[in-house]
Amino acid sequence: MDVQMLKIDKSFDDSGTRRTIFSRTSARFGSGSVCMIMGKSGVGKSSLLNLISGIDLPDKGEIRVGDRCINTMTDTDRTLFRRRHIGFIYQFFNLIPVLTVLENVTLIAELDRTPKKTCRNRAQALLEQVGLWDRRQDFPETLSGGEQQRVAIVRALVNDPDLVLADEPTGNLDQEAGRTIMEMISTLVRKQNKTLIMVTHSPDAAVWADQMFTVADRTLTPLKPMPSGQAHG
Repeated sequence: MDVQMLKIDKSFDDSGTRRTIFSRTSARFGSGSVCMIMGKSGVGKSSLLNLISGIDLPDKGEIRVGDRCINTMTDTDRTLFRRRHIGFIYQFFNLIPVLTVLENVTLIAELDRTPKKTCRNRAQALLEQVGLWDRRQDFPETLSGGEQQRVAIVRALVNDPDLVLADEPTGNLDQEAGRTIMEMISTLVRKQNKTLIMVTHSPDAAVWADQMFTVADRTLTPLKPMPSGQAHG
């Protein structure tokens, strides 16, 4: 699923001052690509993901996900679109502590009225791929940080979204666990031919990227990804 930003303006009120984070910004994230967004803290990387998902709306311009214009949908339509077409992976995992691993993974799909048997089959296949099917009845507090993030990855993919948005998914992990998670995310989304847009501080992200951008000076600038012989390996 292609994602396009077309001449986007976005600003926020910041303690009484209007702060512009994007001005006339355009970019295209190719269907089936692993796209990395780099940049310093506070420049608008997370805001970019909120705009793409329709959690926030641009002041001007269009955001198109596939053949749909996000900013012309109603609030209800945007909510349903996110639930059915977009998976989210967060820095702080956001697992529900009173639910088991399996219940955390299947919750969103069940809210979208996916049959329970289908939810469980998808969950089993993905949890087996990340090595956590045997922990399906455990609660999040019994898992390591890396294991919790693996559960969060499966939760993002279980509803078979076309687009996956990841906000600093390795920011809460040590370097070794972070590299494992980066490789796992990129491998799983490639296997399922999904588009991944990931915000990260890690320069190591270049190894897995098809497209790279930096956020600075109120715009997105393309960067040259790693040569194909070095990437994805």
